[in-house]
Amino acid sequence: MLHFVKCGIVLERRTALFAIFPAVYILAMEWIISEELVPYQDALDFMEARASTIATGTAGECIWLLEHPPLYTAGTSANPKDLREPDRFPVIPTRRGGQYTYHGPGQRVIYVMLDVGRRGRDVRRFVQQLEDWVIRALQEFNITGHIREGRVGVWVERPDMPRGSDGSVQEDKIAAIGIRLRKWVSFHGISINVDPDLSHFSGIVPCGIAEHGVTSLVDLGMPVTMEDLDVALMRSFKEVFEAHNAEV
Repeated sequence: MLHFVKCGIVLERRTALFAIFPAVYILAMEWIISEELVPYQDALDFMEARASTIATGTAGECIWLLEHPPLYTAGTSANPKDLREPDRFPVIPTRRGGQYTYHGPGQRVIYVMLDVGRRGRDVRRFVQQLEDWVIRALQEFNITGHIREGRVGVWVERPDMPRGSDGSVQEDKIAAIGIRLRKWVSFHGISINVDPDLSHFSGIVPCGIAEHGVTSLVDLGMPVTMEDLDVALMRSFKEVFEAHNAEV
């Protein structure tokens, strides 16, 4: 088994031989919204199973919107020095790309189980679509998201905060992205801060980036609910993924 890690992605390739057959039909994509907090292991077990059935063509693609109890996850590139408070919340090693991330109430987690093979087999393009998806959803609340070279995730400028020593505008992270691919099916995904307890991020160096902070929609002065964000995500998903999929 070979693992390739880049830009918050783990692409898994098994050494067993396999053949690719043209699809006879495509199953409908499913959206799941969980209202209760979902234990992390339960979510991981579901994603693993669903990704396998998507790969075999026995289940359709799936987007799962949920929240977790407070915890830290460690991606494949996590530096132990970035775990500042190891006893604060459960710390769960994962095989997704990226470093340390916090999950907790008030944060919308979006698990993305999509057939990237059917969608063009372009990993770089897929990550760009995830970024564009988040940015378009944020735009519905008059929030401008940015992608920065060398910094995975989506960032917002903070002109209301003190400038840096070089005079630059401070930037905070509002969304994290970390995925894994197996047999060209993605799982794990995105987290967007709606109204989490931002002090919980202090137990780690989020994504290994110490010189920038984190923010949320409510912290930016936008009284957005999970339901508001979910509607924006569903609408912008169609704009980004369905339009592109029609082109390939």
